[in-house]
Parts: sequence; C-alpha cells; structure tokens
Amino acid sequence: MNTSARMLRLLSLLQTHRYWPGGELADRLEVSARTLRRDIDRLRELGYPVDAARGVAGGYQLQVGSTLPPLLLEDEEAVAIAVGLRTAAAGAVDGMEETSLQALTKVISLMPPRLRRRMDALKSQTVPAPSYGPSIDATTLTTLAQGCRDQETVRFGYTAKAAEQTQRHVEPRRLVSIGRRWYLVAWDRGRDDWRSFRVDRIGAVELTGNRFLPRDLPADDELAFVRAGFKSIPRRYDVRVRFVAPLEVVAAVVGRWAELSSDGETTLMKMQVDDFFWPLAVLGSVPADFTVEQPPELVEAVAANATRMARSVRP
Repeated sequence: MNTSARMLRLLSLLQTHRYWPGGELADRLEVSARTLRRDIDRLRELGYPVDAARGVAGGYQLQVGSTLPPLLLEDEEAVAIAVGLRTAAAGAVDGMEETSLQALTKVISLMPPRLRRRMDALKSQTVPAPSYGPSIDATTLTTLAQGCRDQETVRFGYTAKAAEQTQRHVEPRRLVSIGRRWYLVAWDRGRDDWRSFRVDRIGAVELTGNRFLPRDLPADDELAFVRAGFKSIPRRYDVRVRFVAPLEVVAAVVGRWAELSSDGETTLMKMQVDDFFWPLAVLGSVPADFTVEQPPELVEAVAANATRMARSVRP
C-alpha cells in the first residue's frame, strides 16, 4: 500500500470516531509503530486533531475540533451534504440507504457543535412530507451503524409489540431498510439468539466499547433474515396476485415489501397483510393487468374501489 492510499485508509479508520489502540491500528495498516506515528504527525499537520495516549495500552482517537476537518467543504456545504444524506438514508433514494447512512455517520460525528446546532434547528423548524412509516431518530440510527461497522456491542431500551419495556445488550450486525422502516439484525446476548429489532422502537442507545467477533447468520443475508421473521408472524390475509408484466416492472413499485417470482411473461406477487391498504396501492400503481388469485376479500375490495373510481370520473 503506497503512502497516499495508507493515509486515506488511516483517516477512514480514525473517522469512525472510536479509540484505536496503536497496535491494532498498525496491524490494520500493515505498518510498524514508527511509521504509524509518522502518519499521525502528517494528519496533524493537515489540521486533523488526533489525540494520542502513550504507554503499553496507548492509542489514537480523532477528536471534534473547532472547525470541520479539512474535507474541502465550507460550513454550508457540510450542512447541505448532511441534510441530503439524512434524506437518502431515510429511504428517499432507492438503493442508497446503507451507503448514505455510512457517510452520514462520519459527517455528523465530526461536526463541530455550531454545525450540529444548525442541523437541529433545521430539523425542528421544517415540516417533512407525510410518511407512512414511523419516524427514526438520526442519532439512534447513526449510533447503531457505528456499532455494526466497528463490531462493537450496544445497549438500548426496546419497546416490544405488546408495549413491554426491555433492556437489550446485543452484537449488532447490519441495519436493513424495508419500505419506510428500519430493522437492526443483531445477536441478543440476553436471549442467546439472533433477533431483528424495529429501530423506531429502540431508545437510549449507547456504545459499550466492547468488541466482538462476528457470528454466522442463520440466513443467506440480513434481508432474508428479517423477511423470515415477517413470515413467522401470523397475518390476517395471504395475498397472491399475478401481473401480466415482467418482474422488473412490478419490482419498481413493490420494492422489498413482497416476494416476487416470474415466468418471463407474468409476475406473481405474494405478501401477508392485516389489511388491504398496501395491496390496493400496489395494484393501482403497477402499469399492468392483473388477476387476484387470493384472498376473495381482496377481489371484493378491488371491485368496490373500481366502482367508486369509475363513478367519480363520470360526466
């Protein structure tokens, strides 16, 4: 690794804002302790406030300074980027949620207090567009993201579905965005098992400083794990609808909220729901003919809505 690439890697590690033991940081960069000290000095010359602790257990940590570290950004540009990343992390930009969240974690963790106050003012003095999903606290989301990225256990309070208040100590693995909801996939140390947690029900999150080794997830990936949890929850209706359209056309509307399969000419959509709000929205949005295979209650709901809509456009 050349010097420039190593410096960028070092800065990326320090911008997680955690304390790095010198030995661990040197191992990550595959350099000697002397080379590491020299690289730290170069960062300080560029204006990055890196604190150092000496001794056997010594290490380094990037601190918040009086100004944003030199990222070639003005204050207004930093705030604008943070606002854009927060919007993207909320799911407004499809496919950008996780990357935006990682970048937002770095930007907010390094913001000086005056810029954080501007972000808070913007949040308190603006009215967002209505959303069908629950609101998520940005600090909670970014703290959980830090735990996932740094393989650091977290503690938090959790409100279960029956409004039961519990305290959890978990090994966070990944944040999953489905529709307008966020889920944390983690190993629950108190339950000695894998769990998925709705982030809007998580509060008082704190990083413990304790690292962990990743465990094997009993699923192909985190999204599959969360979806499997959905299927284990009894729902009132098992919906099956076949569209006369290729899979990509249906997927563009449905997103991750349903299971899709295609034979090339038609696409079968499966979802389990307690009401028909979302299925009717999908049927009205996919630009294709369809057949409701089940349940009969959805057939009746489609017919009733079709009659009402036809009546509203009569001269």
